[in-house]
Amino acid sequence: MRASTATRTCSRRSFLRTSACAATAFSLPARVWAQAPGANSAIRVAVLGVHSKGHAHVLDFSKVPGVRVVAVCDPDRSLLERERAAAQNRGQTIQTFTDLRKLYESPEVDAVCIATPNHWHSLAAIWALQAGKDVYVEKPISHNIWEGRKLVEAARKYNRIVMVGTQNRSNEGLAAAFRHIAEGHLGPIRLVRGFCYKRRPSIGKVSGPQPIPPEVDYDLWCGPAPKGPLMRQRLHYDWHWVWETGNGDIGNQGIHELDMCRWALGDPPAPRRVICIGGRYVYDDDATTPNTQIAFYDFETAPVLFEVRGLPMTTGMETMDHYRGIRIGIVIECEGGWYAGGQGGGWTYDRDGQKVQQFPAAGTERHIEHFIEAVRSRDARHITAPIEGGHLSSALPHMANISYRLGRQLHPDAVREEIRSLPGGEEAFQRFAEHLRANDVDLDKDRVVLGPMLDYDATAERFRGLWTGRRANRLLSREYRPPYVVPEQV
Repeated sequence: MRASTATRTCSRRSFLRTSACAATAFSLPARVWAQAPGANSAIRVAVLGVHSKGHAHVLDFSKVPGVRVVAVCDPDRSLLERERAAAQNRGQTIQTFTDLRKLYESPEVDAVCIATPNHWHSLAAIWALQAGKDVYVEKPISHNIWEGRKLVEAARKYNRIVMVGTQNRSNEGLAAAFRHIAEGHLGPIRLVRGFCYKRRPSIGKVSGPQPIPPEVDYDLWCGPAPKGPLMRQRLHYDWHWVWETGNGDIGNQGIHELDMCRWALGDPPAPRRVICIGGRYVYDDDATTPNTQIAFYDFETAPVLFEVRGLPMTTGMETMDHYRGIRIGIVIECEGGWYAGGQGGGWTYDRDGQKVQQFPAAGTERHIEHFIEAVRSRDARHITAPIEGGHLSSALPHMANISYRLGRQLHPDAVREEIRSLPGGEEAFQRFAEHLRANDVDLDKDRVVLGPMLDYDATAERFRGLWTGRRANRLLSREYRPPYVVPEQV
C-alpha cells in the first residue's frame, strides 16, 4: 500500500499540549496501556534491535539509576540469546521477543528504545505510541519523509514522551558554541559545511540469493520493506547501503552532522532547494547507495554544504583527508572567522586561522538520562532532542538522496558547470575530484551522478514542479508491505 500523496500540514504546537490519548491502535490489537511511572518507581525499558547500537543501549539504560531493562526484541534469536545470557551474567533477568507486537502488549514495559534498521524506525515508534509506551528512537527517525511526519503526528496525538537518538543535542559544548555564534561574535554565518569522511569497506558481491540465517525470522526482519531475496553477504549492518532498508552514510553517520548544521543555523524548518551529486566508486559490490557525495541545501539563513566520503585518501591507505582538521563534524564559516568541531568539541578561529576560543565537549553521555528524566517527570523541558526537530533533520539526508536517485551520469565538466554558482560548490567539487583521482578513479570513464535541483515546499513537505517535482514526490514515501503499513491516520 502506498501512503497517500496528500500530506496534511501539521500544527507546530508542542505534542505535550495535545488532547488525551486515543483508545484505538491502528494495525494492532487492543491492549493494556502502560502507566506513567511514579516518582519512586523504576522505569521499565525494552530495547528493540540489539545487533549493534541496541546492544550498547541495553548497557547504557541499565546504568541509569531507577531504570530496569526488562525486555529485548529482535527477529534474530541468536541475538536474543546473547542478551539473555549477558543479563544473567549481570545478575538480571530479561524477557525476549522476536515480534515487537507481542512486546507492546506487555503492561510491564513503560518505554521502548528503538534501534532497529532504519526501515522499521517510524512504524515501530508509531505502534509503540499507540500501545501507550514512551519512545526513544534512533536516528534517522524515518526511512522516508512522509512516515517521519506520521511519527510526529502520532507523538502529538498520543501525548507520550518521544526523544531522538541525536545524542549531540545534549552536548553542552556544542550548545555553547552555537550560542556564541548566534550572539554575533564571529559575524554573520556565510556557509555551514558538514563532513562525514568515514572509510567504509566494500560489502562484497554475491552471485545469487543468499540463505537466510535459520535463527532469523526474515518476514519480521523485512517488516515494511519488500521481502525480497537476500542479495548481499551479511544480513546485518550492510542494510545501510541498500535503498530498500538504509539511507547510505548521509543517513547513517551524516544525520548527526546534518542535525548539527540545522542547530547551528537556529533550527530552520527546511531548505528551499536541494541538489546532490556523487556516485559509488572503486567497489564493484551489492551496495546501491553512494560512497562519495556532495549535497547542497539552500536554507534561508545560510546555505549548508555536506560531503560524504567512504574511500581512503589513497588506495591502500587507512587515513582520510580532512577539511580544516575536520573529518566527521562541521565547519561554520562566518564573516569574521569560523568554528570547526563536532561531537568531541571544537574551536573558533579568527580570519587568519588563529585559535580564539575552545568549546570542550560535555554532556553527550547524559542524553539517555534526559529521556528518563522526561519519562519520570512528564516534563518536555528534559527532552533535548524532540521528535519534530528529529524529523526535520532526518528529512535532510532523504532530500539529498531523492535528488541523487533522480540524477544522470555526466562528465565532470558538465557537473562542475552546474554547481559553479552554488556557495562553496566549485571548491568542494574540486576537492571531490582530487579525492577520487587519489583513489585511482577516472571520472572520464566512471562519471558523476548529477541530481536535479529540487524546489521544496516546507509547509506541505512536498517538492514543487510539474515534472521533476512529481518524480521527486514519488520518493517521499514507499510501498508498504502488509501488515507492516504506516497508517495514513495514526
